[in-house]
Amino acid sequence: MASPPRRVSSLLYSLLPSSLAPNPLFHALPIYPLLLSSVFSPSPSRSLSSSMAPELQQDGETLPQNNNTYTRDHEALHKTKVTVVGSGNWGSVAAKLIASNTLRLSSFHDEVRMWVFEETLPSGEKLTDAINRNNENVKYLPGIKLGKNVVADPDLDNAVNGANMLVFVTPHQFMEGICKRLVGKIKGDVEAISLIKGMEVKMEGPCMISTLISEQLGINCCVLMGANIANEVQDVEGVELCGTLKNVVAIAAGFVDGLEMGNNTKAAIMRIGLREMKAFSKMLFSSVKDSTFFESCGVADLITTCLGGRNRKVAEAFARSGGKRSFDELEAEMLQGQKLQGVSTAKEVYEVLSHRGWLEFFPLFATVHEICIGSLPPSAIVEHSERKPEL
Repeated sequence: MASPPRRVSSLLYSLLPSSLAPNPLFHALPIYPLLLSSVFSPSPSRSLSSSMAPELQQDGETLPQNNNTYTRDHEALHKTKVTVVGSGNWGSVAAKLIASNTLRLSSFHDEVRMWVFEETLPSGEKLTDAINRNNENVKYLPGIKLGKNVVADPDLDNAVNGANMLVFVTPHQFMEGICKRLVGKIKGDVEAISLIKGMEVKMEGPCMISTLISEQLGINCCVLMGANIANEVQDVEGVELCGTLKNVVAIAAGFVDGLEMGNNTKAAIMRIGLREMKAFSKMLFSSVKDSTFFESCGVADLITTCLGGRNRKVAEAFARSGGKRSFDELEAEMLQGQKLQGVSTAKEVYEVLSHRGWLEFFPLFATVHEICIGSLPPSAIVEHSERKPEL
């Protein structure tokens, strides 16, 4: 399979300092310390060749200062401009890391634009103005300087204008609307990178976010998922579904924490959740590999999310209230503008299961949604999930 363009891999391989890559046996995929297993696979069939990876020293794990192989004449005429679409906690982190490296990669424009969904802060100041004045996302990533070459822009059309590379980092439920706004606004040679966990459910079936981007905008889209930096996983659908479904399991883990059922029960829920993640993925896409779920994008990311993610945290509060406080209310109170993924994903998964007649095979997934909408009490997470369907 053909490899993605050099400008994509050059940026991806240069997003983190090498000191954050803990294992010299892993390929250097420096995108963020929480991204361990990664898939770089533009839809529908292109994937990143391991030969594209820069060399690591076995002891020092140092990365080359510039991985780009363009000639200077080419660089002068064809510098790549990057726009980050999204400005939440994760989007701000991505913008910071990308901006720190565009400064040292000569084939990239220094400036990185970051599209901001405009908000008004309690002070009355616009969030975009505050970011540009303070060089810091004071709401979603306070205390962290983004880099003087990060420019926040509330105008989506203007933010992507002239960009050769788009990095999408928004809640998955907003992506269809964003793509519709961008139709006809993007050049054909633009490359996209999705850091989004989630999927769109349509009448004809579920649609992965990378596929949505590729089909609506007519551009290639790479995907990054995982819990840290490590090796490539040549299983696009499997990796993307791991990142999507883990949030549903984290909601279940949060219910267990809120009911104070103990670590053994929580471990059992995580085991059942991993089993349903694998079965659901393989029933949707026969190409999904079992081994993907034992990469860090699978079990490792699942454990991390069930121990400390925002989905677990809010689900715990929901269970402590006996289900009397809604997720919308708790989200607004506890996350201050950030969005939950697990509740909306649970609804989307439930729709797929119901439409295809699979509900009996996925008791955990079904129960999570039914608890979220108030059809069952939080305590049902254990009694209903203990059923052992033949998958």
